[in-house]
Amino acid sequence: MTARSSCRRRPAKSRIAAVGATAVAGALILTGCGDQTADSGASKEKQSSAPLADKLPKDIRDEGVIKVGSDIAYPPVEYRDKSGKVVGIDLDIAKALGKQLGVEFKFSNGTFDTLLGGLRSKRYDIAMSAMTDTKDRQEGVDPETGKAVGAGVDFVDYFSAGVSIYTKKGDTQGIKTWADLCGKKMVVQRGTVSHDLAKDESAKCEKAGKGKITLETFDNDQQAQTRLRSGGADAGSSDFPVAAFAVKTSGGGKHFELVGEQVQAAPYGIAVPKGNDELRDAIKEAVDAIIKNKEYDKIVKKWGVEDGAITSAEINGGK
Repeated sequence: MTARSSCRRRPAKSRIAAVGATAVAGALILTGCGDQTADSGASKEKQSSAPLADKLPKDIRDEGVIKVGSDIAYPPVEYRDKSGKVVGIDLDIAKALGKQLGVEFKFSNGTFDTLLGGLRSKRYDIAMSAMTDTKDRQEGVDPETGKAVGAGVDFVDYFSAGVSIYTKKGDTQGIKTWADLCGKKMVVQRGTVSHDLAKDESAKCEKAGKGKITLETFDNDQQAQTRLRSGGADAGSSDFPVAAFAVKTSGGGKHFELVGEQVQAAPYGIAVPKGNDELRDAIKEAVDAIIKNKEYDKIVKKWGVEDGAITSAEINGGK
C-alpha cells in the first residue's frame, strides 16, 4: 500500500476508546512517516507487565513495535472519523493484542491491493486490514490466473464476515442476488473478495448470454461508495460489516440500502509472512487471550458486529 498518513503525531489514547484505554494509552500508534515509537524505558516497562511478551521474536521485543500494513479507509474496520482520528474494529483489537504482547502496533496506511507486496518487501511485519484468509493468499497465487505472484502468507484468523450487495436507497432495480447483476454496472474496491466475486459472476452472465457486469474498481471502498451515490453505478459490494456501516451512516441512512443476503462468510486473518512462525504463534496466543479475558467480546459489541465474533483463533482456516 502507498502510505497516505499525515506526519502529525497522534497520541494513542486519542485514537480509539478501547477497554482500559487509560491503563494502556500508547499501546497503538498510527503512522505513515517518521519514528513515533515510545522510548525504550517505557517499552521495557510495558513488556515486563505483558503476559505474552516472551513469546515474540527477540528483534520485535527489542524494538517494542510490530509494524502493520493497513488500508485505513474501510469503516468500521479501520477509518478516520470526522475529527480525523483513526478508529475501528481492527484498531481496537490491535490495541488489546498490544497489551498482551507488550509492544506497540504501529500502523502504516495505503491501498489494499499492495499490502501483501509490502509484507514481501519487509516494509511491514504483518498486515491487518479486513483481509479475507484464502488459500490463494496463503500460497501466493493470483486467483484469476492461478499463477504464483510471490511468497505466500500465514493467517491468524480473528473475525468472520460475508460479502453483501448494496444499492442506492429506493433504487434496487430488482437486484436481490448476484445473478441479478447481469448487464448492470457495479463498483468495488480493487483486490477484494467482492472484486473476485464480481468477476466470477460476470463470466457466468456472459456464458448465459445475459450481458456481463461492467466493473469499476477503486483504491478504497469510500471512493466506490461516492461513485454509486452520484449515480455512476447500479450497485456496490463490500464485506457485510462495511456495507452495513455504509447503509447506516451515509447521509444519515438516506443514501444506500442492503439487498439480498450476505454470501461466502469467511475468516478475516492477520497476515504474517511464511517462515515467521514465532510471530504468527505469538499473535494467535494473544488473540485467544483477549477472547478468554472478554476484551474481544467488548470490542465486537462496541461496533455492533457480534455476528462475526469467533470463539478461538485459527491458523490458515480459510478455504
